[in-house]
Amino acid sequence: MTSNKTFSAQETGPNLEKRATERWQNKEGGARVRFPPPLVFLLSIFLAVVLQRAVWPLTIPVGWQLRVTAGLVFIAAAICLFVPALVLFKRTGQHPRPWKPTPELIPNGPYRFTRNPMYVAMTLFVLGLGIALNDLWISLFAPVSLLAVHFIAVLPEERYLTEKFGENYRGYLARVRRYL
Repeated sequence: MTSNKTFSAQETGPNLEKRATERWQNKEGGARVRFPPPLVFLLSIFLAVVLQRAVWPLTIPVGWQLRVTAGLVFIAAAICLFVPALVLFKRTGQHPRPWKPTPELIPNGPYRFTRNPMYVAMTLFVLGLGIALNDLWISLFAPVSLLAVHFIAVLPEERYLTEKFGENYRGYLARVRRYL
């Protein structure tokens, strides 16, 4: 089946590139992320606490020492992933807010292993917090939060970075996993 659609000179070349760029960039020049990802994780913690206290308490059937230790291990892993990622952002003049422009790709540090170390760290933190506090709701909402952030932030960021950095970013996509 063939298409009868014709393209005017205005829809090709630089004008088409400009329209595509505008589609994936916001007015500040960054990715079209409309909701702060950390708030997704905070809202999930809040909702989990409400469910735990007011609806149906879910606990983790493990001794408190093992539970707290496991929770703290997850929280420590989150910090060990988040802090170096944030330091690299600051060193390269980037802002962790995804709607701010990205001046360059960061292929080193934790970005060698995951394209989204801050989101993975937030997920690990929420998971560990739920385990340490014996609130299974919090832990259950950790992957749900990451799923929401996937659609709210990760996909728009990837479109923006692909548009901005082209083959360099596509090569990075091929080498490094999105999460773990």
